Amino acid sequence: MTYVYRINPKKKKNFFDSFSLNTLLIIVNVVLFIIFSVLIKLNFLSVDDIAIMPSNILDGKYLWTFLTSMFMHAGFFHLLVNMLSLFFVGSLIEKIIGRRRYFWFYIFSGIFAGAFFILVSFLFKVDLYSYAVGASGALFGLIGLLMLLTPNLPVYIMFIPIPVKMKYAAPGMLILLWVISLAGNVSIGNTAHLGGLIAGLIYGLFLKSKYRNKTAYIRRYFS
Repeated sequence: MTYVYRINPKKKKNFFDSFSLNTLLIIVNVVLFIIFSVLIKLNFLSVDDIAIMPSNILDGKYLWTFLTSMFMHAGFFHLLVNMLSLFFVGSLIEKIIGRRRYFWFYIFSGIFAGAFFILVSFLFKVDLYSYAVGASGALFGLIGLLMLLTPNLPVYIMFIPIPVKMKYAAPGMLILLWVISLAGNVSIGNTAHLGGLIAGLIYGLFLKSKYRNKTAYIRRYFS
């Protein structure tokens, strides 16, 4: 009797497979920030072409800014803070839900945050002519997801020297940024942050409903 052994060759990795998706997202954010900044400086693009503005969207113009605004930042410090946050939060999320799910969830959270910003502006007639840029909306989506999947995970948030459980840290960060923006008259996209958090909670509830045993294990593991 002849036995035939079938060998399944391993999938050949390309250059991008050498990096985590989160690392690639950080690289894309940095590279696009530089490119967009240079093009705006040289007047090849305007801020309207990159940043999302409620009045533009409500007029049916610059609809692509739902995406481009996610990869532009107001300055180097804004970029640095968001990328440091993405490095820590995104790395954990990618390990929990996987590369593909993480990518689509990140994009969904950013777009949902932008849409929520537009909706609030339309309903309350505020910030209609304000620009919004940054990865913060997508970041708060990741934070909202962690709030449901790892509620007891101890994390550090700004100005607080002791670890705080994720279920308290997530809304705490949102409130803290809101207070800073009101007290210091600082322009912060609080409604976009809230929209991102809501997107994370929605996806978290979906995962908990569809994968009860897996999400229960994750919750216990990070307690």
